Amino acid sequence: MSQETEHTEHADRSSRRGRARRRTAGFLATDTTAWVSGFGAAVWTRFEFDLPAGQLGRAAAIGLLAAVVHVAVAAVRRLYSGRHPLGSLQEVQGVAGTAILTAAIVLLGLLSSGERPVPASTPLVGGALALLLMLGARFAYRHRRDLSMRPDVRSSTPVLLFGMGDAGQELLRSMLGDPRGRYLPVGALDDDPDKRDLRIRRVRVLGGRHDIDAAVSRTGAKAVIFSVANADAALIRQIREATLTAGAVFKVLPPVRDLVDHRITVTDVRDVQIGDLLGRRQVIGDLPLSTNSLTGRRVLVTGAGGSIGSELCRQVMKADPGELMMLDRDESALHGLQMSLAGRALLDSPELILADLRDDEGLRRIIRERRPEVILHAAALKHLTLLQRHPGEAVKTNVWGTLSVLDACQDVAKFVNISTDKAADPISVLGYSKRITERLTAHAASRFPGTFLSVRFGNVLSSRGSVVTAFQRQIEDGKPLTVTHPDVTRYLMTVQEAVHLVLQAAEIGRDGEALVLDMGEPVRIADLARQMAEQASSKAPIVYTGLRPGEKLHETLFGTGEVDTRPFHPLVSHVAVPALDPMEVSGLDPYDDAAKVAEHLALLCAQPIDPTVGGPVGVPLQSR
Repeated sequence: MSQETEHTEHADRSSRRGRARRRTAGFLATDTTAWVSGFGAAVWTRFEFDLPAGQLGRAAAIGLLAAVVHVAVAAVRRLYSGRHPLGSLQEVQGVAGTAILTAAIVLLGLLSSGERPVPASTPLVGGALALLLMLGARFAYRHRRDLSMRPDVRSSTPVLLFGMGDAGQELLRSMLGDPRGRYLPVGALDDDPDKRDLRIRRVRVLGGRHDIDAAVSRTGAKAVIFSVANADAALIRQIREATLTAGAVFKVLPPVRDLVDHRITVTDVRDVQIGDLLGRRQVIGDLPLSTNSLTGRRVLVTGAGGSIGSELCRQVMKADPGELMMLDRDESALHGLQMSLAGRALLDSPELILADLRDDEGLRRIIRERRPEVILHAAALKHLTLLQRHPGEAVKTNVWGTLSVLDACQDVAKFVNISTDKAADPISVLGYSKRITERLTAHAASRFPGTFLSVRFGNVLSSRGSVVTAFQRQIEDGKPLTVTHPDVTRYLMTVQEAVHLVLQAAEIGRDGEALVLDMGEPVRIADLARQMAEQASSKAPIVYTGLRPGEKLHETLFGTGEVDTRPFHPLVSHVAVPALDPMEVSGLDPYDDAAKVAEHLALLCAQPIDPTVGGPVGVPLQSR
């Protein structure tokens, strides 16, 4: 730290201490005046405004004595040390308790006195008046300070808040406590009739969802901030439409589940995202998550530079692992990952590992030397249409690459393979290759002492190459949104849900099975495109291109014969996976004709159904 910085911080501390001393001195003077004035007023009213000679002086002297007692009691109770926020209920209780105790001490002194200088009722009435004066002074100070902390009306944007629950009220107070804030609340809206005309810090509830247009016109608000915690998508869409119709900008406060590790502030306010508008409920908040199995352990994430891998790394870091190793073949992705995690990207630390799944010997050396205890395997090729044309690449990366990692995992405690819903009754090269990785992982579970399992994802919103990012790019380029079929549906999940499922699997997953998150109802991609087109600043038409080879009209989460069991949580399904001997995949020829490679992959996925048990052959009944 430079001398200039130290000098600045020292000056700031000295300034704060100076302000605190001046405030304490001011309240001491105010409280003293309150006791003297209170006792004087009590005596004056006691004698019906006709005071005997010298009575007012004696009352002032006793009031001054009471002030001394008050200061002594307050010192014991640390009333002037900033123990409670100014104007808070705790401070009111502290001042009231000190005043009552002071009045009681003075009253006992008067009652034990032979000749009373003032009437015995003076401490009671005078103490009550003094308390009112002391509280009034504090509330006036708090009110003046609150006004000074409001955002500057000349530089801030006037906004309305929709939703005055706990989240909305906390956001409102945060906005009104930042003099340099960019938003100034000028009103609020809430559908709860009990909140009509509610005022918080001089901001009034002006109505409900049907009053947005009138409230915007009345207050001159330039934006409406949606602050309802965990609202459903239909309500968000309705309020957004009403806001845009009224000519205001629409902003949202993220769901409370995304804000659990800090207090709500104005920096949390953001533009609406497509995930907010989808007609599906995110279930991440309903999944209890423990990362105890990662704490203190050496964790390796493959494909760490990807959308899922990078978020995995961020969440694993929060679990305080013994060591986090991030492996990827894309050096630029590793550079961006380290920048996002550490705020710097010198690329000189051993946490970053530049390696390729196709380098069998290189992977073995890395795992042997770095000795990871937990491996989260996110590396893969994932674009269905490309792999349909180049199935040999799926063989070399998805199948053989995963096998290379598995073969080096004899001493790994936990291995989580990331799969896809396209592995359930697969009809594409991507689905075939990921189904084979599930079966190879199940085989490793039967060979090695650790826990080896897979997780199946739906389509991950906003991941690289996802339908959302494709639509966003088309909108930015002014091109039509391309949808394969009007009725095509997909299971969608957020990056947070996907990563949550991986970490959940590391905790509760059992050997050889695949875990599947209950993702609610599948979403029509045409509806998704329509929602994004409505958000676009210019008109974005939708064009239907037809299903491509390997694509399904509707995805499934469970394959034929798979039994959906949920032994640990009602939102997480456990599916038994039959093992596949690695020798079976050694005969794959990635350089053969594409159609033959795809056919060979399909044969490796085929698993006959045993009619006696109603499930895949070779899978024990107790596993299902």
